[in-house]
Amino acid sequence: MEVILLGTGGPRPDPRRMATTTLIRLGEENILFDAGRGVMVQLSKAGVPLGAINTVFLTHHHFDHIGDLYDVMLNSWMDGRKDDLRIFGPPDTERLVNTLVTQVYDKDIAWRDQGEPTFGGWKPVVATDIIPGPVLDTGRWKISAELVSHGDGLDMSPAFLARWMCLGYRFEAEGKVIAISGDTVPCPGLERLAEGADLLVQVCVLATPEIDNEHFRRLAKYTIACGDTVGKVAAKAGVKKLALTHHRPRTDDAMLNALLADVRQDYAGPVVLGEDLTRIEV
Repeated sequence: MEVILLGTGGPRPDPRRMATTTLIRLGEENILFDAGRGVMVQLSKAGVPLGAINTVFLTHHHFDHIGDLYDVMLNSWMDGRKDDLRIFGPPDTERLVNTLVTQVYDKDIAWRDQGEPTFGGWKPVVATDIIPGPVLDTGRWKISAELVSHGDGLDMSPAFLARWMCLGYRFEAEGKVIAISGDTVPCPGLERLAEGADLLVQVCVLATPEIDNEHFRRLAKYTIACGDTVGKVAAKAGVKKLALTHHRPRTDDAMLNALLADVRQDYAGPVVLGEDLTRIEV
């Protein structure tokens, strides 16, 4: 079993990183978590057959996590996908996917389906809205979702918060556990999905020296985990290996080294300071 960090950046364009997207490879199966900027190019660079992508799990609906979802739909089909593309995500995922297929890219699909029959006809995309709890058990692997906290304490309207959900995932196969944090600050859901994990792929945006104004202090408290807390989470959960992702654009590596130093204050296990296309054996 292998994890590939396809993209380790965030919403802002970064010449060094694509947006946060993670792939789990289990034999011939390829399970994708999110579909951010550059995902299909990164899969090609990693040597993954695009037609072998059949299952996608979305953590939430920020554009840096779903911006290239249609590219996954289209190019997996054009590269030989024979089965339905299954997409799971928080409530509104089905509406979002159906909008892409029937309203945004309907002409593109029709043109390629009818005008380029060598592709064998459009292969369906099936989206499913999920909530925290068990999600899927294939007999070979199983996955569950946890509710994590991404901006829940910000000044958002009750109407918006009623529609907002961010998920983290716990993937189990071959006696191993891979936890995908989703965008989150420390919270009970993150603790549950990370408990005893062989690998935790954890968002970690800022080093402590970078949390130097009110905006960044609010971000670290309410929006996304930073170096001051990530090591504590991994240590408390007994994580065997930690991979850091969702980095902000930086012009040098000084703050990345500071981020690593932050985490090592609290967590003694192996730490992967994620770069795009990093491969991690589990």
